[in-house]
Amino acid sequence: MSVRIDKFIWCVRLSKTRSKATEKVKKGKVLLNGVQVKPSKEVQEGDEVGIRKHTSTFLYTVKDTLSNRVGAKLVENYIRDITPQEEIEKYKTFQAAQSSYRHHGTGKPSKKDRRAIASFLEWKNES
Repeated sequence: MSVRIDKFIWCVRLSKTRSKATEKVKKGKVLLNGVQVKPSKEVQEGDEVGIRKHTSTFLYTVKDTLSNRVGAKLVENYIRDITPQEEIEKYKTFQAAQSSYRHHGTGKPSKKDRRAIASFLEWKNES
């Protein structure tokens, strides 16, 4: 049995929604046996699926195909993670770099901060 690649990566929980899976494939972020493919490309047992996330490519071997989304505990029956350790380290480095740009508490204002700003602006407009 073969199944479309966009449906397969959704079924094995490599993507949250089917439409996001299709979008990933169209943007070239999904590789099948090292080659960019269209969303309608069929996946079969033994194929290698690669998913690009920022700077890294995560690799999976297809153990078996399926037609419906499965629970998280059953995913290991259908794919095997063969991602090299260097790619995982590269992704962790990317995540650490992203989190260092903004310190905790310096993001968008809290509700209390917004009220303080609003009251200040009202006070300033009265003078």
